[in-house]
This record gives sequence, structure tokens and C-alpha cells, in this order.
Amino acid sequence: MTRADLTADLKDSLQDAAKVFTAANDADFIRHLDAAALDMGRVRPRTLLGTLTLVGDQFNYPAPADFLSYKSALWGVARAQPWEKSYPGRLPDVRSAMNGAVRELHFSPAPTSAQISALGPSFKYYYFAAHSIGLLATDTTIQAGDRGLLLLRAQAEAMKEMAMRNIGKPVTMRDGISNGPRNGTPSYLFEQLMTLFEGAA
Repeated sequence: MTRADLTADLKDSLQDAAKVFTAANDADFIRHLDAAALDMGRVRPRTLLGTLTLVGDQFNYPAPADFLSYKSALWGVARAQPWEKSYPGRLPDVRSAMNGAVRELHFSPAPTSAQISALGPSFKYYYFAAHSIGLLATDTTIQAGDRGLLLLRAQAEAMKEMAMRNIGKPVTMRDGISNGPRNGTPSYLFEQLMTLFEGAA
């Protein structure tokens, strides 16, 4: 599924309502699809493996660009037991935080040099990653079986924008799941489409 394919499908499904969105280079429809892809991370979680290099007494590290939330660590899973001489002590808790405009992983307390010496500097962890829609099909992370669900969420995003523009005139469109016609004001259709999306997810 390429960005161009999905944009064409979204425009076609919105029927006359598509004429409201006139930004150059289909920017409106791309924004709807990107918002839909972001929300797909909530109903279709995507887990990836991350790695960073620890430095003694440093508590903050940059998060991956597609990072949504932290899941769990692999570092120190096979560590020594408290009664063993090589026990590294309590390991840091990890959480995400914003440092200005940059998302970071914060360790509390910061890993010590002794812990890094015992467990290694390579900190491997699982995290929930954002979905993306690529120019190439291979760069799109949404599964083909969820194409309809993605389009449904993008349609809801389009209706929300129309409602925010105070467009109260009823519109006709085809939903992304059943491909059946739906009629109503944008605000009504937004609620209906979101209900359908949550139910289908």
C-alpha cells in the first residue's frame, strides 16, 4: 500500500466531500492518512526492538524517531541474584519524557559504571512504534488486511475537520469497511465512523 494508492482511495471514498479539501499536492488527504496511521498504533500496536549505548551516570538518551511509548527492557534480565557477589543492584526504571522538542528515555536512577561493567553497555529494549505510510509499499507498516480500517479512520479525520470548519450541510460518502453509503452532517458522520472504527478494531 503506497501513499499514492491510499490517497486515491480516500479521495474516492469521500465522494463530493473530497472537494472541500483543496490543499496542493493532496496535503489535506495525506494529513488525514497520517493522523489515521498514528491512531492505528493504539488499536494495532507495533513493537520494535531498540538499542542504545549506556554511559555511566548518564540518565537521558534520545528515543527513536518512531517512538510512541516504552514497553520493557532486555538489559539485565539474566543478572545475578541479590545473594551473589556479582549482583549489580537495583536496575534503573525507564520512562519517556520530552526535553524541549526532543523525546528521550530517562533512567531513574542513572545506570552506574559498575552496572554497565557487569551487564554490558548495550541496552536493548522493546518499545511501541508509530505506524507510517510510505511512498513505497515496503515502507508502509499497516498490514494489508487493515487497509479498510485505516481508510475508515482517515475518513473520520476528514469529517472532523469539516465539522471544525462549521460545514453543516449533509454529505454522502462510502465507509472504509463495508464500502456502503453513509449520509449525514460531518459531525454526525465523524461520531458514526469512530464508533465503527472502534468496533472493527
